[in-house]
Amino acid sequence: MSAGTSGRAGGGLGRALLRRLPLFGTALGLVLAVWLVATNDIGAVASAFGRIGLAGLAAVVMVRAVIVLLCGLAWARLLSGLSPAETGAFVVLRYVREGINVLLPVASVGGDVVGGRLLTFWGVTGALAAASILADLLIQAGTQALFALAGALLLTRLDGEPAAALAGWMLHALAVAGLALGAFFAIQRSGAARFIERRLAGLARRFAREAAPAGGDAAAAASVQDALDAVWGRRRWGPVAQSVLLHLVAWVLGAAEIWIVLACIGVEGVTVSEALVIEALAQAVKSAAFPIPSGLGVQESGFVVVGALFGIDAGTAIAVSLAKRVPDVVLGLPSLLVWQSLEARRSAGLVR
Repeated sequence: MSAGTSGRAGGGLGRALLRRLPLFGTALGLVLAVWLVATNDIGAVASAFGRIGLAGLAAVVMVRAVIVLLCGLAWARLLSGLSPAETGAFVVLRYVREGINVLLPVASVGGDVVGGRLLTFWGVTGALAAASILADLLIQAGTQALFALAGALLLTRLDGEPAAALAGWMLHALAVAGLALGAFFAIQRSGAARFIERRLAGLARRFAREAAPAGGDAAAAASVQDALDAVWGRRRWGPVAQSVLLHLVAWVLGAAEIWIVLACIGVEGVTVSEALVIEALAQAVKSAAFPIPSGLGVQESGFVVVGALFGIDAGTAIAVSLAKRVPDVVLGLPSLLVWQSLEARRSAGLVR
């Protein structure tokens, strides 16, 4: 076997493993979720969840709808003045991105790739759509890191060794994450991005309506880099700053879901700052396990660990996590139907 053949075989094996990674993650998450429920009092979980009631769950769904709306507006602001698509398109596609990420066995960015491709249906070039996804994901991750930092700092105010240990671990993890995000931003803003031109070209072709012509990889990649320069390089940072602010508000609103659920269950004495800490740290744990679709099992474990710091028993913590998954289904299923409708209309030539 020649070196070239061996290399292609190895590359094919690597791609196959990457395609199966979400399925492995799903299986691992299911095992973790089943173990977590089996090792706790199922009756206590059911009792706590039942006390939330339809009104409480409806309130959580409404809060989540607002959160996804804000994220859609943040995405739209990034391409303000650069894209022919109207704000409504970004909002609709943001719901689609969320629905795919939380309901389908894909890694946590699978929906973002699909959302970027769907954006080309509104006349946005593949390069600009790819650039918008890269920039939006960077801002989303950066603002989550800031939110987690706030949670970790609030956690340092609690007494006890467990709280101090968790806060210290979070601060160290956030320092590493900050370096990674800084490097990702530097690559997007500098000519260093040219070394991933072929990957960017592939992403652009995936988003574009027509594949790039043979030999056009470098030109396609350069157009993605140019689009990134257009997103980040505008003299006025108003749109970018607005996007950052909208994402921050969205992360903070996630704590409202926690507070509503705990109030409905009847847990007394949980303050707004404590709800912020629980949400910030649980989301950070979930994001760290991004290969597991929707953080299945990991989210529940995070709530159990963080909730214990505030005297919340495991059954109640799992019920809170389950309540936060209700909007995933209520909002995610219609979003998946919208996605399929868009694909069908595109196949029928009803959209560009």
